[in-house]
Amino acid sequence: MGLFSDERLRKLAHEHSPQIVSYLKRRAYPLSEADLEDLLEDVLVVVWHRIDDIPEGFELPWMIGVARNVLNNARRKNHRRRAMQSRLTPMGDTSSAEDQVIADAELDRALSRLKPSDREVLLLHFWDGLGVEELAVALSITTNNAKVRLSRAMSRLRAFLAEA
Repeated sequence: MGLFSDERLRKLAHEHSPQIVSYLKRRAYPLSEADLEDLLEDVLVVVWHRIDDIPEGFELPWMIGVARNVLNNARRKNHRRRAMQSRLTPMGDTSSAEDQVIADAELDRALSRLKPSDREVLLLHFWDGLGVEELAVALSITTNNAKVRLSRAMSRLRAFLAEA
């Protein structure tokens, strides 16, 4: 990245960050306001990587398009995390707040008891939404090995949860 690109990034960040934050803030539901800085940072990382692709005179609309994609990715990640938690935490329709806290604590304890490699496979799959083939690429293993590792990690997690 050259000096011109560095200057352009600083200029774009300075000029358009308020509008990007405003855009994200209006659309950030169900994300918290605390996530806005992280989302803006993610937008600026994409801008930095693709600085030469930004059309002159259309910088703000292009950055809003990036912000839209970043926000959609954050929503999907949040949805996957919640879906995974709901599958792993046994909850009844009438569970109290105390029951939910206990179930979350049990899940945290069960995850902490797993080997780091098992925990990594589960988190990549459920929190980050990677499928088996994507797990294989991320972990530099075969697809079959990824299936086996995911299956075994799930079995170990279920066993730890059953003990709780």
